[in-house]
Amino acid sequence: MRVRAVFFDRDDTLIENVPYLDDPEKVVLVEGAQDCLTRLKAAGFLLFLVSNQSGVGRGWIRREDVDAVNRAILSRLRAPFFSKIYLSFAAPGDDPSWDRKPSPLLLWRASREFALELSRSFFVGDRIADVLCGRNAGCRTILLTARESEKEGLRARQWARSLADHVAPNLQKATDWILRSVGEDS
Repeated sequence: MRVRAVFFDRDDTLIENVPYLDDPEKVVLVEGAQDCLTRLKAAGFLLFLVSNQSGVGRGWIRREDVDAVNRAILSRLRAPFFSKIYLSFAAPGDDPSWDRKPSPLLLWRASREFALELSRSFFVGDRIADVLCGRNAGCRTILLTARESEKEGLRARQWARSLADHVAPNLQKATDWILRSVGEDS
């Protein structure tokens, strides 16, 4: 039997966004992150972190810094929630940048490595690239709106809202919706 998963964007989804974060001391989990991950793991989901980290491709931060930040996230969560972390270091416009969200390549890779059933899986994020990545892979998508990025602009945010399977104000409400959806699918 193939396994269900929940994929999470990192910045403004699981942690407070600090642009091009290179300091592990600045990692702050969003409210309720640990509880949400605990509930989803208990429901039988494999959990993954999927993040574009273009600061590396732009030369603004080092890969080692991204790794240190991710270790800080795992440390603050105090439990081994994630089966794997998938990262793209490509900058926007890099050629080729096949793995950069909204490409579904990293989700397809996870599907192969962990025998996931993407049609029964979810992607949670705060940007249009997250919604498109999940949709492109065949996942159900949840757009978080608590920290909507002004960088994306009004049209992109409206487009993301119209494409997402669900829109939630925060991670707790997204988790509630996922767990209700799974109950309805049983």
